[in-house]
Amino acid sequence: MSTTILDAFEQSNRAARVITKAFNGNHDLVAVLGSGWADATSILGDGPELSVSDIPGFMPPSALGHGGTIKSITIGNSRVLLLTGRTHLYEGHGVAPVVHGVRTAFAAGCRTVVLTNGAGCLRTDWKIGEPVVIKDHINLTGHSPLTGSNPPSPYAGRFVDLTNAYSPRLRAITRSVQPTINEAVYLGFHGPHFETPAEIRAAKGWGAEMVGMSTVLETIAARHLGMEVLALSLATNLAAGINPQPLSGEEVIAVGKAAANRVGVLLRDVLSAIDRAK
Repeated sequence: MSTTILDAFEQSNRAARVITKAFNGNHDLVAVLGSGWADATSILGDGPELSVSDIPGFMPPSALGHGGTIKSITIGNSRVLLLTGRTHLYEGHGVAPVVHGVRTAFAAGCRTVVLTNGAGCLRTDWKIGEPVVIKDHINLTGHSPLTGSNPPSPYAGRFVDLTNAYSPRLRAITRSVQPTINEAVYLGFHGPHFETPAEIRAAKGWGAEMVGMSTVLETIAARHLGMEVLALSLATNLAAGINPQPLSGEEVIAVGKAAANRVGVLLRDVLSAIDRAK
């Protein structure tokens, strides 16, 4: 059996032990704040936090607008782990660190994960600065968190069904909170460069409506563990070839800051609705 797979899961278990000790017990949900969502932290509630540098397997994110802490907050009757940033594949550390947060949260008791990101939008009839629910994805990162030997017992094998990767139940809960929210197919690229207009035309032909550089690998890892996944994108810009302006990371951050209150309230209300539906 691959020592890489064994080490990845053991490292997640070690990280979970640090978190549960620091925060005095297990948690129910985990929310990962991606690009455009970090400024929503204050709306979600106060609680103790740890630097990811103090937790095995985590690396301080280098992406613009990503925080480097894990907070413990309470929403309703649920304890929520809040990751204020994530590691991206393009940061060059490999796949395991990208999905380490999800695996650690599972080992710390979480069975529901809410992933957020900022993404390019292929739909000109949708407003920039508005959140979107991901209903399915296309993985063009060229990677999988399940590559290699089978995961160690008692985890499931490598071949994971992704038919309902994004929970219909959680998507329905989100629509009950915001009935007008759009749903989209998300295409995950490796990055860090933005896509070419030709790639965007290809993505559109495949049915993609949002494109980004995260989320898909975390979703695969979460579904392998049997976690229920909800993913929310913030439309931070029109994609290449559609946008009349050059693309930039600074634009993503600016749109996120402008939308911080709106997406923060949505995320808070969605987490509250998930808690009530338990």
